[in-house]
Amino acid sequence: MAVMLKTGEEIARMRRAGAVVRALLDAVRPHVQPGATTMDLEQVAAGKVKELGVTPAFKGYRGAAGTPYPCVLCTSVNDEVVHGIPSPKRVLREGDIVSLDTGVILEGFYGDSATTVAVGGKLAERTARLLSATEASLTAGIDAVNRGGTLGDVGAAVQALVEREGFSVVREFVGHGIGTHLHEDPQVPNYGQRGRGMKMRPGMVFCIEPMVNAGKAGVQVLEDGWTAVTVDGSLSAHFEHTVAITEHGVEILTR
Repeated sequence: MAVMLKTGEEIARMRRAGAVVRALLDAVRPHVQPGATTMDLEQVAAGKVKELGVTPAFKGYRGAAGTPYPCVLCTSVNDEVVHGIPSPKRVLREGDIVSLDTGVILEGFYGDSATTVAVGGKLAERTARLLSATEASLTAGIDAVNRGGTLGDVGAAVQALVEREGFSVVREFVGHGIGTHLHEDPQVPNYGQRGRGMKMRPGMVFCIEPMVNAGKAGVQVLEDGWTAVTVDGSLSAHFEHTVAITEHGVEILTR
C-alpha cells in the first residue's frame, strides 16, 4: 500500500474522529480504580461509543492470526505490552498500570490513540519513571515531525529518550499510517537513525506510539492471538497520538 496523502477536508474529518477517540479515553480513565475489572472499562467505552453514534475501529478487526478482535478497547495490564483483551476476571489492583488503546471510524476515517494509567495512588518509583519516560518519548517523537525531515528522525528521538532513562523500546510493534484504513503506510518505528527513512511531507497522517519496557525489549504473543507480553515479565507502557502534517505545520489530531 502506497502512502495516501490526505487533503485538508480529509484531515478535518480525521480531526473529528480524533476528538471522539480522546473523549472515549477521557470517559474510561476515571474508572481505572482498584477493584475494577478490565471488562468494566470495556463496558464504559462501549457505552460511550453507542452514545456518540460512532463505529469502533478495533472490534471485529482481524489481526495477523486472522482472529477478529472482540472488544472496543484494548486493556494491557503490567507486563502486557499491547492488545490485551478485556476480561471480567482481570481485576485491577493498587500499583498496577493499564494501557488503554482505542480507535473509532467517523465519516469514513479512523482515529487511534492510547494512554497508560496508574491504578490507585501508590506507584513504585521505577514504575512511575516508566510512565513518565514513555509519555515524554511520545512528545519527543512528535517534536521531531517536520516537513522535509525523515521518519528516522522520529524513531531516533523516541529511542534516545527511552534508552537514556534506562528502558527498552519494543521493536516488534511500530506506529503506522492511518486514514480510511486503520493501518496504512508508512510504518513508523520507535527506533532508528536521524536522516534515514521516508521523507515527511504535507498530507501525511500517522500514529506515533512508543511501547516501552522496563526490562528487555523482547515480546511474545499469547495463545489468544492478540495479547503481547514482555518476554522477561517486566512492566510495559504505551502512549499514542495520531499526527498530521499540514501546510501550516504539525497537528496532533487526538490531543
